[in-house]
Amino acid sequence: MSRYYKGRRKRNLYQPGSDTPFKLSRSRIDLYVRCPRCFYIDRRLGLDRPPGYPFNLNIAVDTLLKTEFDTCRKNGQRHSIQKEYDLKLRPAPHVELDTWRNNFKGVQFLHKEFNLLIFGAIDDLWIDEDDTYAVVDYKATAKKDRITELDQAWHAGYKRQMEIYQWLLRHNGLNVSDTGYFVYCNGQAGLPKFENTIQFDTTLIAYEGSDDWVEQKIADIYKCLNSDEIPPANYNCDFCKYNAELTKLTN
Repeated sequence: MSRYYKGRRKRNLYQPGSDTPFKLSRSRIDLYVRCPRCFYIDRRLGLDRPPGYPFNLNIAVDTLLKTEFDTCRKNGQRHSIQKEYDLKLRPAPHVELDTWRNNFKGVQFLHKEFNLLIFGAIDDLWIDEDDTYAVVDYKATAKKDRITELDQAWHAGYKRQMEIYQWLLRHNGLNVSDTGYFVYCNGQAGLPKFENTIQFDTTLIAYEGSDDWVEQKIADIYKCLNSDEIPPANYNCDFCKYNAELTKLTN
């Protein structure tokens, strides 16, 4: 058994009727959207999907981008990509930014109706001349074609991610623009030499988000968590399909 997989979890499960707020991350909301059954088995029964391995190069790119934008933030300057795309935005110097970037804290909001503590860690915040904030997310990949739009199936998750961040920040009192930005770094694999350097083509993709769906989805999640019935298998979910085929083979 992989050392990254430790089987059924005994702690941090949802307990119906508990007075303690239950922490619900942005990623778990997205899991519910993709598969209520997998979500329930994870948050109520304590068995998560098998984990993927960490994308350490992507993490390195995130760290380097944060360093770049933080230098501009400290100096009150616009970053070169903001100038390239002619944006009247600059990195926002917010006192809570370090907390909001922390994966274990993030931007938090206690939804009192359902006693759910919603949270998610952002990559960056930009601000315009009217003190309106824009949510920014960093992405890194290596694709043949230049990335200029969010037109792939998995990009739906990126969009939901942005919209949940917008919803959270608005509930923390910020004036947040519907327009967020993805700083997309695309590693160039077709160069003639490596020379211990990966070169990136970085593009900026604006996305017009809408968080109108978030409240209803949280209500649906609360109903799911308080049910004693496991949701039915979702045959758009690879994990559900795998388990169904495995059951056929072993019965």
